[in-house]
Amino acid sequence: MDKSLVCITKYSNKFWKIKVQGTMFIVSYGRIGTVGSVNSREFATEELCRKEAHKLIESKFKKGYREIEEEEEGVQTASMPEETFWELLALAHKKGEDWEEQLEWLVAKLSKRPVNDIIQFDFHFNQNYYRSYTSGLWAAAYIIMGGCSDDAFDYFRAWLLFLGKEPYEAAIRNPESVIPYLKEWDTDIFEFEDFLYTASLAFEEKTEMDQEAYLDLYWKLSGDDYEQPDMEFDWDEDDEEGLKKKFPVLWEVYGANPLG
Repeated sequence: MDKSLVCITKYSNKFWKIKVQGTMFIVSYGRIGTVGSVNSREFATEELCRKEAHKLIESKFKKGYREIEEEEEGVQTASMPEETFWELLALAHKKGEDWEEQLEWLVAKLSKRPVNDIIQFDFHFNQNYYRSYTSGLWAAAYIIMGGCSDDAFDYFRAWLLFLGKEPYEAAIRNPESVIPYLKEWDTDIFEFEDFLYTASLAFEEKTEMDQEAYLDLYWKLSGDDYEQPDMEFDWDEDDEEGLKKKFPVLWEVYGANPLG
C-alpha cells in the first residue's frame, strides 16, 4: 500500500508519502524540493497497520492531494546506489583535516537526505563491511597491533572501510596492501568505531529518534538478512613462525614493533 501523493495548488506545493512494511508504516512529508520530515508508527497486527494507512491516504485525497505522475520531479522515492555510497565517502575525505571532522560532515550530509537513503547507505556499508570478516584480515590486524580482540577487529575493519573503495578492496584481496595507509595516517590507532554508527547518527539528527528506533527500521526495511558466521581461523596467535610465514612483509615491519 505504498503511496506517493502531492498537493500542488496556488497556495500549496507539498508532497506526502507512506510506505507500509508489515506491522509498521513510515510517512514522509513536506514542501516539494526539500527532504521533508518523517514519522513512523507500529501496530499490533498487519491488518490494523494497513487499515490505519488507508485512513491516512483517504484523508489526504479529501484534502486535495493526488498521486504523483511518474515524470514529476522532486517527490520520487529515494534510493541510493552503491556508487553513491563510495562517492560520499570519498567526498568526506576532502571535508575535514581529521577523521572526526570528515565523519561529522558525512553525518550532516546524510541527515539531509530521505530516510530511505540513510538506510540504503547503511545497507551498502554493511554489505561491504561483512566481506572483511575473514581470518586473513584478523591475522593482519593481530600482527599490526600486537594483538586484536573481537571488538578491536570490528573497529579495525571500520577504519579499513573508511579508507575508501580501492584501499578496502585491495586489503580484502591482500591484507599486506594496507601498509602504505598505516604509514600515511598520522596516528597509531587504526580503529574507527564511530564510523559504524554513521547512519544511525544521521537518522537521529534528521528525525530526533534514537538508535533503537533506527535499527528497528533498518532491519525491517533494508532486506539485510546477514548472520555473522563462526570464524574458522587458519592461524594461531601463539605461532609466531606461522604468522611470519603467512604475512612476511607485515611481520617484518610490525612483528617486533606493533602499533597501538
